[in-house]
Amino acid sequence: MERRLERIDRGIKARASGVFALSSWREMLYLSAPRLIPALGFLLLPLVLDNYWQKVLLSMAVFALLAISWDILAQTGMISLGQGLFFGLGAYCSGILNHSLGLHPLLAVPVAAILGGVISTVVLLPVLRLRGVYFSMVTLIIPLMLIRIIEATKIFGGTEGLSGIAPLPSKWVELYFILSVLLAALFGFRRMLSSDYGLVLKAIKDNDLSVINAGINIYWYKAQALFIAGSLGALCGAFMTHVYMFVGMPVFALDYSILPIAAAVVGGPGTLAGATLGAAILVPLSEILRGIGGLRIVFYGYFLVVFIVVLPEGIFHYIERKYHQFDRWVEVE
Repeated sequence: MERRLERIDRGIKARASGVFALSSWREMLYLSAPRLIPALGFLLLPLVLDNYWQKVLLSMAVFALLAISWDILAQTGMISLGQGLFFGLGAYCSGILNHSLGLHPLLAVPVAAILGGVISTVVLLPVLRLRGVYFSMVTLIIPLMLIRIIEATKIFGGTEGLSGIAPLPSKWVELYFILSVLLAALFGFRRMLSSDYGLVLKAIKDNDLSVINAGINIYWYKAQALFIAGSLGALCGAFMTHVYMFVGMPVFALDYSILPIAAAVVGGPGTLAGATLGAAILVPLSEILRGIGGLRIVFYGYFLVVFIVVLPEGIFHYIERKYHQFDRWVEVE
C-alpha cells in the first residue's frame, strides 16, 4: 500500500484567523500564547538572573534591535552591511548631547535616536538608487571612513573618545528600558509591515518597477524605511553609550554590523520575531563559548553553518510551521 505525507492546518488556526477567535478561550489562547510567553519571559528574566547574565540579556536586547533594524531594510530590498553606522551615529550623538550640553540620559537617548536616523538618511540618500551588492558595499565603507576621519581630525575626542558620560539612573532602568523598547519595536513594526504601508515596502523588494508603474515614489518609501531603521539602530548606540559611560571609535566596529545579520539569518529573515530569536540564541552562545579562548570562533562559525544548512528558512519559520500545522500519512488511491 502506497502512502504519502500530508501537511494540514490545525483546526484552531482555520477558525481563529479572524474575529471567530473570540468564540473560545482555547482559540484565544492559541493566538495569544506565542506573543504573551516571550513578552512575559523578557519582563521576568531580569528578576531571576545574576548581574553577569543581566548584562548578557541587555546585550542580547541591543543586538535584537539591530537585527530588527536590518530586517526592516532587507524587507524593503536594501541589504545593509553597516548597522554599525547607525549604532555609531547614535552613540556619538548621545555622547555629545550629554557631555557637551548636559542633557539627561533619558532625554539624550531618544533625541540621539532621531538625530542618528536623520543623519544616516541624509548620508545614504544619494545611494538609494543603487541595488544589491552596490548599496551593501556603500553601507559597509561609510563606517570605516568615519573611523579614519575621527582619527585624522581628532574631533569628538579623537582616538581617546569622550569619557565621563552620565549613566542611566540604575541597572533596573537600563534593563527594563531596553527590553520595553525591544517589545514595542517587535510588535509595533510587525504590525506596521502587515499593514498597507508594509505591503508597499515589501512590493518594492519584490518588483520595484511594478510599484513605480503604479505611480508610487519608491525612493520616498525607501527613505522612510531607512529613517526608521536608522533611528532604531541609533537608539541602540545612544543607549549603550550611557551603559558604558564612554563613546569612541569602537562604536563603528564590524561586530555591530555582522552579528545582527547572523541573528536575522539564523532566526529567519523576513520575520522580525526571527531576528529577535536569532539574537537570543547567538549572543548567549557567544558568551558561553568565551571560556574556550580562540577556539570559540571555530565553534561559533560551525554552529552558524549547521543552522544555515539544516534550516535555511530560519528557526522561527520552522517553529511557526510546526505550531500551525501537523503532518500525517495518508493512503494514496
